[in-house]
Amino acid sequence: MTKTIEYIFDFGAPNGYLAWYPLKDIVARTGAQLTVTPVFLGGMHKLTGNAPPMIRDAEVKGKVAYAALEFQRFLDRHAMDRFRMHPALPFNSILLQRVLVAAHDEAERHAIVDALLPAVWERNIDCSNAEAVGRELAEAGLDAERLLAATQDPDVKTKLAENTEHAVQRGAFGIPTFYVDDEMWFGKERLGQLEEYLSGGKP
Repeated sequence: MTKTIEYIFDFGAPNGYLAWYPLKDIVARTGAQLTVTPVFLGGMHKLTGNAPPMIRDAEVKGKVAYAALEFQRFLDRHAMDRFRMHPALPFNSILLQRVLVAAHDEAERHAIVDALLPAVWERNIDCSNAEAVGRELAEAGLDAERLLAATQDPDVKTKLAENTEHAVQRGAFGIPTFYVDDEMWFGKERLGQLEEYLSGGKP
């Protein structure tokens, strides 16, 4: 029976970028289905009391420096040499997340992620600038006008809030979070465990 990976996702998390590409490789190797659930990371942090690591761990001696080392090791291991830390981090990702919610179907949602992740984390576009976001969508062959217009739809705004609240209720507190069946994994470092589970091993 084919299993489904649900990816709790926000463009505003650099680890969301790092996890996306290895995750797609896992899907290809295991034959799993992949769904993307857009949430608002800022709202998730507010609901859980969490914060970006560079803020949360700022006073812990050595921890931020070590996290940066592990981050670079992951980039090197997966040959992600185009990644550039966004100078505005932490930035407001709500426009991008509403675009994701507005997708017609899962295929379009994946296409949006594929189009905007490099724009955000390689070219560092202004994520609050609708014109810049629309240009990236259009260049990827997506209906930028429809998607951007939908970001102002009350139903889209409500759906993003509901997704965020539901993810928190299920135990999510940050990005990237993955669910298969009722099992949850957090962090790009858990991708190996996720693949083992999909392959019939222990979680």
